Amino acid sequence: MPELPEVESLARFLEKRCVAHAVARAELVAFPCLKTAGVPLAALGGLVVETVRRRGKFLCLGLGGCWLVTHLAHAGWLVWRDEMPAQPARPSRNPLAFRLVLDDGSGFDLTEAGTRKSLAIYLVGDPLDVPNLATLGPEPLDAAFTPAQLDAILDRAGGAHLKGVLRDQRIIAGVGNAYSDEILWAARLSPYAACGRLDASHRAVLYDAIQTVLTAAIDDLAGLDARDLKPHKKAGFRVHARTGEPCPACGTTIAEVSFAESSLQYCPTCQTGGKTLADRRLSRLLK
Repeated sequence: MPELPEVESLARFLEKRCVAHAVARAELVAFPCLKTAGVPLAALGGLVVETVRRRGKFLCLGLGGCWLVTHLAHAGWLVWRDEMPAQPARPSRNPLAFRLVLDDGSGFDLTEAGTRKSLAIYLVGDPLDVPNLATLGPEPLDAAFTPAQLDAILDRAGGAHLKGVLRDQRIIAGVGNAYSDEILWAARLSPYAACGRLDASHRAVLYDAIQTVLTAAIDDLAGLDARDLKPHKKAGFRVHARTGEPCPACGTTIAEVSFAESSLQYCPTCQTGGKTLADRRLSRLLK
């Protein structure tokens, strides 16, 4: 799933190519992905793209008083084309879900691979009209996100596991499964550490890891074409999706905990004092 660094990079990519251009065509191909149509799709024609923003994992295009907001979900992506096909897009078995064509013939497709269709598009008068966007927590790279604010978050979370709190979009916006693994590895903290029990030194290290990991990922993706973001993102991971490989810090084999629809990766030596965490999927099978 695209997270804060990739969506921020997409927003910057689109800002350079879309702002000041008018919409020539907006074509909905996969009808279930349109979740809210407070503004009719046909109304986008002729509107000028005024701004492109990111909020959490949401990509927001402001067009003359209305907003096209999208969440790429688990397997969605944005594909830019310098020259769009002249013929209207039609429903088919390909992953195309939505197409936006600009007045110079360029534009982008929103695509979604796989059978689990959860890509979401919203046409609204205000981004806050999008339910899940309105409930997002603070942006971790905003100046307002201070060590004191992180302390308050951890105190409120109490005994909740650190991994789950970092991933909860209502608590901190934009961090998902991949970058929470990277942040916890950088901070040398267990995914199952109880938030409220972290001492001052661990909290300081965690705050620094959040800032460092996310900022470095954005910098690493800067200037890339949209088509290159995903492979470049994966190449930059130190622990996430590296099960069985040596930890880049200590050489210990990176371990994994599997769940029904996801998994987490960690270094037993760096993060859990040498302890191997129980694999939840395997534990259920042994009961």
